[in-house]
Parts: sequence; C-alpha cells; structure tokens
Amino acid sequence: MTQTTLEMRRTGWDLVLGALLFIAGLVILGNAAFATALSVMILGWIVLIGGALTLVASLFRIGKGGFWSTALSGGLLTVIGLLFVSHTGAAALTLTLIMGTVFLVSGVVRLVLAANEPENRGLMIFSGAVSTILGLLVLFNAFAASFVLLGILLGIQVIVDGLTMMLVGRLHMPALPHGGTHPAGT
Repeated sequence: MTQTTLEMRRTGWDLVLGALLFIAGLVILGNAAFATALSVMILGWIVLIGGALTLVASLFRIGKGGFWSTALSGGLLTVIGLLFVSHTGAAALTLTLIMGTVFLVSGVVRLVLAANEPENRGLMIFSGAVSTILGLLVLFNAFAASFVLLGILLGIQVIVDGLTMMLVGRLHMPALPHGGTHPAGT
C-alpha cells in the first residue's frame, strides 16, 4: 500500500492570490447586500443556461442510453435557475444555508488539519475556528438570515482564505524520487 504525503508550500503566486483574495473580501464587505444579490443572480443565470444547454444536449441522445437522465437533470437545472432568477430572496436564503454548511465543514477540516501541521498550527486553528463559528452562526440563525448576512459571511471567508494563503500557502503533492509517478487517483 502506497502512502501519499501532502506538504504545505508557499510560493510567490500564493502571496499574490492571497492578497487578491484579501482585497476582494474587503470589497465584498463594502457592499454586502449588492454582493449577495449579484452572486444569487449570476448563479441563477449560470444554472439556467447550463440546464437549457443540457436539455438541448439530451435531444442528441434520443433513442440512446442516458437520454432520460440527461433530460431530467437538464430540466431540473433549468427550473432551479428560473427559481433563482425570479425568487432572489428564497434563493439567497437557500444559498445562505449552503454557505453555512460549507463554512462549518471547511472549518472542521482545518481544525483537524491543524493537528497534523505543527509549523502553522496556530494559524490553522484560528482559520478553522473562524470558519466553524461562521457556519454555526448561519445554521442557527437560518430564518433571520438576510441578503446582507450572506455578503458579510462571504466577505469574511474570502479575507480569512486570503490571509491563510498568504501566510501558510497551499497543500501540494511533492514529486517522487527517481522520476516515479503517483498512484492513480491520488
């Protein structure tokens, strides 16, 4: 059994991307309501267009395997896109719940990773704690969530991700010695 190791590495690109994320987070916090409404509308249009294209693609599969699954998924995506575009408030609440779950899970993962990363443990614990707290805030106040809350949480998360990337870097899989390759699927 081959064990794959991951290492933390910070490059110049990590610093640049982290700084851009930090600045983007500040811009998002500057107008959280607009950022929320804009992100919901953009996502709605992307899902609507993707669903319509999937429906068209399903027409080329008539009489072949996969027609029904392609047609049903295209129809579902089209309906979800239409709902997001026409009912922005309900879509914002749905996305707020999804974001809360993502924040919570990513925070817990960072806290677990902090146990294995002695060099940057403090920063990883801070980053994981912030994400976990944001996730819990959203999930326990789901009905009080508003357009502004999603924008604020998104802005804070982007700032924390930018700081983490600038200070810690990203995980990468180091090259194997003697020109070896990593096993498939890793």
